[in-house]
Amino acid sequence: MEADWDEVTLIPHPPPGVLAAPTPVTTLAFDTQQELLWAGNDYGRVASFYGAELQKYTSYKGHLSSEGAVKQLLFCDRGVLSVSSRSVHLASRRGLTQWHLTNDEFKDLRCMSFTSKGTHELLIAGCQDTMFKIDVEKGTIVQTIQIEDQYTLMKRGGQYICAATTTGTINLLDPSTFKLIKAWRAHNGLINDMDAKSDFLVTCGWSLRQQQGYMLDPLANVFDLKTLMPLPPIPFQPGAAFVRMHPRMSTTSIVASQSGQLQVVDIMNPNTVNLRQVNTYDCLLLSLEMAPSGEALALTDTRCNIHLWGSPTKIQFTEYSNPTEFPDQVLPPQSIDWSLDTPLNAVGMPYYREALLSAWPTHMIFEVGAPTPKIDAAILSNLKRADMGGFAPNPRKTRRNQAQDTRHSMKTNDSLAAPKFLSEKARDSHSQESERRMSDAIEAFQDMIMDGSTRKEVPVMYRNVEIKYSKFGVDDFDFEFYNKTKFSGLETHIANSYANPLLQLYRFTPLIRNLALHHTSTSCLYENCLLCELGFLIDMLEKASGQNCQATNFLKTFSCQSAAASLGLLEEHSANSSLTAMIQSANRYLLDKFCQDFRLMSPQASHFEQALSTLSFASIRCAHCTHEDRRGERALVHELIYPPKQGGKNSMRGAHRPSFSQILKASVERHETTRGWCNRCKRYQQLITRKTIQAVPPVLMVNASIHNNDSKQLWASPNWLPQEIGIIVDQGQFFCYEGQDLKLHKERRVFNIMVYELVGVVADINSGENQKPHLVSMIDVAPSSRDVDDSSQWHLFNDFLVRHTAKEEALRFETSWKLPSVVTYQIKTASHVIDDSWKDKLESGLLYWRGPAPQEEDPSVFRPLSQQFEAPHTGTPVAIDAEFVSLQREEIEIKADGTRETVRPSRLGLARVSVLRGSGDDEGIPFIDDYIAIADPVVDYLTAFSGIYPGDLDRATSRHVLVSLKVAYKKLWLLLNLGCVFVGHGLPKDFRTINIHVPKAQVVDTVDLFFIKSRQRKLNLRFLAWLLLGEEIQTEEHDSVEDARTALALWRKWREFEDAGILENRLEWIYAKGREVGYKAPGARLGVETGRVTASRSDTPEPAAVGGTGMGVTSVGDGRGTPVKKGTGLDKAFGAGRGGGFGSPLR
Repeated sequence: MEADWDEVTLIPHPPPGVLAAPTPVTTLAFDTQQELLWAGNDYGRVASFYGAELQKYTSYKGHLSSEGAVKQLLFCDRGVLSVSSRSVHLASRRGLTQWHLTNDEFKDLRCMSFTSKGTHELLIAGCQDTMFKIDVEKGTIVQTIQIEDQYTLMKRGGQYICAATTTGTINLLDPSTFKLIKAWRAHNGLINDMDAKSDFLVTCGWSLRQQQGYMLDPLANVFDLKTLMPLPPIPFQPGAAFVRMHPRMSTTSIVASQSGQLQVVDIMNPNTVNLRQVNTYDCLLLSLEMAPSGEALALTDTRCNIHLWGSPTKIQFTEYSNPTEFPDQVLPPQSIDWSLDTPLNAVGMPYYREALLSAWPTHMIFEVGAPTPKIDAAILSNLKRADMGGFAPNPRKTRRNQAQDTRHSMKTNDSLAAPKFLSEKARDSHSQESERRMSDAIEAFQDMIMDGSTRKEVPVMYRNVEIKYSKFGVDDFDFEFYNKTKFSGLETHIANSYANPLLQLYRFTPLIRNLALHHTSTSCLYENCLLCELGFLIDMLEKASGQNCQATNFLKTFSCQSAAASLGLLEEHSANSSLTAMIQSANRYLLDKFCQDFRLMSPQASHFEQALSTLSFASIRCAHCTHEDRRGERALVHELIYPPKQGGKNSMRGAHRPSFSQILKASVERHETTRGWCNRCKRYQQLITRKTIQAVPPVLMVNASIHNNDSKQLWASPNWLPQEIGIIVDQGQFFCYEGQDLKLHKERRVFNIMVYELVGVVADINSGENQKPHLVSMIDVAPSSRDVDDSSQWHLFNDFLVRHTAKEEALRFETSWKLPSVVTYQIKTASHVIDDSWKDKLESGLLYWRGPAPQEEDPSVFRPLSQQFEAPHTGTPVAIDAEFVSLQREEIEIKADGTRETVRPSRLGLARVSVLRGSGDDEGIPFIDDYIAIADPVVDYLTAFSGIYPGDLDRATSRHVLVSLKVAYKKLWLLLNLGCVFVGHGLPKDFRTINIHVPKAQVVDTVDLFFIKSRQRKLNLRFLAWLLLGEEIQTEEHDSVEDARTALALWRKWREFEDAGILENRLEWIYAKGREVGYKAPGARLGVETGRVTASRSDTPEPAAVGGTGMGVTSVGDGRGTPVKKGTGLDKAFGAGRGGGFGSPLR
């Protein structure tokens, strides 16, 4: 408490009614986020006062009078929590009720405290035998806890909840389990007040004196929360009634008496005190409260007054307060000379920039009175007249009692109709009228893009795209309908797929792409390495060449990052967060994580940081004493700072608009004034921060940080975002140029100017009130092209919708629906520099490492590769098969008309992968047979299909040697990039689930080898093995080694047929034999061979069988069919044949 502290404001506490007398304050608290002081009274009313003048701000009835007085106030992001004897109330700071909770078990509540979950969970207690845990977000009781003591006060201190009992004891409770850790007898009578900060707890209380009753103790007791031991008390002869710990000075406390004497004392040195006296006007103090900043003190007395103490020049309630929202001032209407002869058009219309309140939202507008449906032409042609009207046969084109939506049919269709499923196209392949050609789709896109450009509506290509699921799952969706380019899109049915546009931006930034792939090619096996996962994803996108991909492994690893969860970057934890804020935070986090991951394998090298970090020195000077500190800083991402408003509301319109380069310069140099700690002044002061730039990186990542209408208007200006900028760093200063200025500097060549070109933008699309906002990216793919002659080629990446777009369209922003979130520039000299030298430096030692293995392992069953004699190379054949378990069941919605629609497909996890030698003396002997440890809960092991039993994938109980998913994946990735040819049966489904893309040139699928397109049926592995090899496989359960070896033998048999020139005849013979036995191996179990038509391993599920028994087989009409694995008794559980998704392939 400084020398100039004094009483700043004295106001009476407002009465509960107009004619009512003032009432005492029952509780008092400073807001932790805004410049507000809150008070409660005996009638359940809560009032707040703003600023040092204590102006009235809000007043609301938080509790009924019958529910008792307001006992305590707490604060969270949503508002103000108050508790009375029989209820708990949450209201916004403007007084609007969020929820009000009452319960029959609420009898005499007194106090509350936040738990270990922060402001999301609340613990309330009182003079009763139960405590209650409350969910602050929902306003519901989560748990009722029986207790032995009754509590009157609660404070959160250190790692405990300090609770005062009615017997003078302080109980220290665990904030998670609420178990009693320690009890401390602080006073012989009652606890009057207490406070806890950091590691200290200070209490004031009453003791029973002989012949005098209860009297205040002449000391304040102190307890160390770290050692759980009492410390020497603070002597206070007038009687310690109230105490508060200083929020910034951890050992300083303020003790007050009822008569108004204040004593500021250091707990560690109680002999040094500072005394003050409050003018109480012959009344007693009722409470004392300290502001979170330590710069203000509030007291209440028995005359219903509120006293505010502090330094008149420095008083503030919080250090960094949020702005307080005030009602808009109503401007008086302009006077108009009016007469009967005044024309009405002389009255001007009000100017407005936002939608008026009279504009009803679309979800509240309803159309009534639909037009009558047109009579079918078949009815009119056969109509026979009668005495009243006419009659005709029913053509039966609709269901019974089905009503036609005539209004909908009369509307013009402004959205692209969803494509047919691939299985439907296969059935309709012979009908040209029922097939919608791709050129028609592109024309429809082009028309709608032009329409969207001429009106301020969201063009269809920017709107949400959604995957539809047939009974064959996601494989039946026609992704090619949305993407005819050579650049792959990313699917959306994965958690946290909001990051897809940012991942595409990383993929098309050559420097990031090169560094990620070089790191991935090292021997890094860290399970949570996101940079490895980015390299895997980029390699998959490049190999896919336009086929849809999914970022499953990357997003799964991203979801497992504890830091990502605490930063609110996961969708499941941030359901209502802004996508723009999430993607900008994700950009900062991912780039920092990439730098950390790169250093794991190259501790001495800082290539990734050099590619992305702006190096600077920050000079921090105290405005009071001019003391200055310098420290080095690196910035991976720059947050744009826009100029503040000056003058009137529309000052930006009249004034000169700043250019993007001016905004970027101010954001990089970032001169700002903040409040912080000065080491020389030993207190918080105004600090002036200036940055001197030392070096800029080849890649500039910029977060747009748009927070107000003025910044939106800047981005909406035509051509405001330049495609090229020039940067000069000279003597610590950062200069940025664009347009003619850049052209002039390039011609003069006086300074070493670095020219950057725009790579892409991640934009937030707000499709309308009834549409969820989503993110897209507009990317110039030319810098990432290997052809140096490629010019600007802008593409829109809207998840799996990818299309070419004009530069003007890509860089056109609208304030109402399209705003940028992340912008990336790269130095122009790095364009077209695609470094693939990592392929020649692959660290393939993992392929030759077995790891811990049983000593009795038979070399004929498993033998690791010999690095000297069996090193894989281009064209090396390997046989592969994988087994999966179900991690999540599919969700099916039954509509009102009885049809089923898959809302979310099932999710499979890799459980076992086996890779066998495909040639040489050891042909058919496995060199990879990995069981994968799965941490996610397994809903079904699918033992009949996978051979995996419960416990096989648990590190604690498994009888197998388990590896992480990354180790198993990287082995396959190494084989892929070494050029191996994968032989198997139904491999596309396996590769999709594993999340790896193998080019067709490196795949030999026996499903396609033994297939005649005109027969519209694909053959299962067991049938082919019985017929061609004379082997009986899959008799009990599936084994990946057995299936891979069988596929390898079938490939050898196919090559024999081809070399002998009898392939076509043998295929006809195979199908003829298949018809005789129903395409099943004799002796197949019925429960295994039938009904399992939902699981597939190819790109295209097939329609219903043509001919045959229809048991365990399907048909195809376009040559892209799906082999189907034999069914099991699990069919009923998972809905086989109607839309199950637990696809184990028919082999």
